[in-house]
Amino acid sequence: MRIAIVKLSALGDIVHAMIVLQFIKRHLPSSTIDWVVEEGFSSLLTNNLDINEIHTVSIKRAKKDKSFKVLFQTLSALRKLKKYDIVIDMQGLVKSAIVAKIIPSDKTFGFDKGALREAFAAFFYSDTCHIKYSENVIKRNAFLISSALAVPISHDNILNKQPFLHFNNKVESCFLQNSKANIAFVPGASFVSKIYPAEKFGQLAQALDANITILWGDKKERLMAEKIQNIAPKVALINKVSLDELKAIIGQMDMVIGGDTGPVHMAWALNIPSITLFGSTPSYRNTYLTNINHVIASNSLVNPNKIDKNDFSIQDIKVTEIALKVKELLAQPDQLNRE
Repeated sequence: MRIAIVKLSALGDIVHAMIVLQFIKRHLPSSTIDWVVEEGFSSLLTNNLDINEIHTVSIKRAKKDKSFKVLFQTLSALRKLKKYDIVIDMQGLVKSAIVAKIIPSDKTFGFDKGALREAFAAFFYSDTCHIKYSENVIKRNAFLISSALAVPISHDNILNKQPFLHFNNKVESCFLQNSKANIAFVPGASFVSKIYPAEKFGQLAQALDANITILWGDKKERLMAEKIQNIAPKVALINKVSLDELKAIIGQMDMVIGGDTGPVHMAWALNIPSITLFGSTPSYRNTYLTNINHVIASNSLVNPNKIDKNDFSIQDIKVTEIALKVKELLAQPDQLNRE
């Protein structure tokens, strides 16, 4: 069976979709699974043995540069792909549905219009399934694949998943310590209301007896990281890293703490303990709780269909509450000195 999965972006969303790969291969071991993704996120998928080929698109670049030539080249390349038995759109947007439709296939599968934020996307699918848009995203992804391929994926399957981010890079471990818990802070996020204040991250660093590394991706996040370091001088700032290096670094941590953002979700994918902080986005939808992956949410009533980017309630989460959760997680057996 030839399967193409369309999940173009963003970092955390791709991570949440990748969980399905191991279950497809478990039940359809001889299947071919290719993945269609925006060029900037392709390295997130590399080295995964469950993926046969990664096809990149340049839709974001075409939009940024206002280049019809780049868009035409992207769409033309998709039309020339070898025919698939099924193309599954795990993104559920109009642009991803169009991409899925263009790829040669016998069947194009996605969510029905009642399960989508952009309902018109369902027009491009030959077959659909229904699950509430407000349902947990990992459950939605599992349901979509189960419906499309008759592959069973249970709650216990997800809880007992194998780590599914893989990397080539062997990042220098000079920032790690053996005598203390190694914790990564992720201060950045895709929009401001998902960001926990740098001042409180600094206070948290001071409250913890841990070796703390701050991960950052752009200039704004670098400034946040420097602000945290000014408050807690012992924290380490590493240089900007590639996605492949980021996977390797997170894979060496004892814990990752941050808002509802890709690098924190990568910890879940790597079976690394994490604490995800929520304010304006729904914790019940955007994470999958395990015994080592916890959330702390503000008291906001969040509508997943209409995120309020002016909801800054994440700032109300108390440093003491996070510190207690850190100690609780680190007290669990086998959380330190993992192989």
